[in-house]
Amino acid sequence: MDKQQEANVIQAAEAYVRDKLAQDFSGHDWWHIERVRRCALTIAREEGANMWLCELAALLHDVADEKLFGDEEAGLRELREWLISQSVAGDDAEHIVEIIQTMSFKGGSRPPMRTLEGCIVQDADRLDAIGAVGISRVFAYSGAKGRPVHDPDIKPRESMTPAQYRSGKDTAINHFHEKLLKLKELMNTDYGRRMADERHLFMEQYLERFHLEWEGKA
Repeated sequence: MDKQQEANVIQAAEAYVRDKLAQDFSGHDWWHIERVRRCALTIAREEGANMWLCELAALLHDVADEKLFGDEEAGLRELREWLISQSVAGDDAEHIVEIIQTMSFKGGSRPPMRTLEGCIVQDADRLDAIGAVGISRVFAYSGAKGRPVHDPDIKPRESMTPAQYRSGKDTAINHFHEKLLKLKELMNTDYGRRMADERHLFMEQYLERFHLEWEGKA
């Protein structure tokens, strides 16, 4: 596939993803995809990865997400059909599917990424879940799912199966402890880890301030 063909696939992926996520209000909308794309390209430049594969996987990374569409296997079948329709080579298509199958957190029980491109796209997605943007997204997602901002009587869960992680028995603030504050230590790439440090610190500062205000002390 030459550069023009690669550019055509990227353009088609943009349209495909915009259509699928047009009605999302849970923090997984087009702008989340765009931020992950930009971040993945930034890390890929630093790490010397295949830029086109990183960009395409970043664009497509949520199209089979079970929390958005319900049936992961059906979503992956549709994704494979879409990649075939765009004449993406078999090895590249399976590489992208593998990345998308592996990258979700799901309670922290997922296997590690096998390839550099997978590591980069996973880091970019995780970076969008932390820091200032991550804070805004966790409240958007909790509101979309009918979960409270905070309830001191509901304690954070220490370990979870994927089913327990998706059960909804949590709060927005607990989600920081159950997932977001763990992501810095799960970053794959050197550059991703450096980007995560500052975002992680910002979340810690935010939570400290949140609890002071919750208790009426600030």
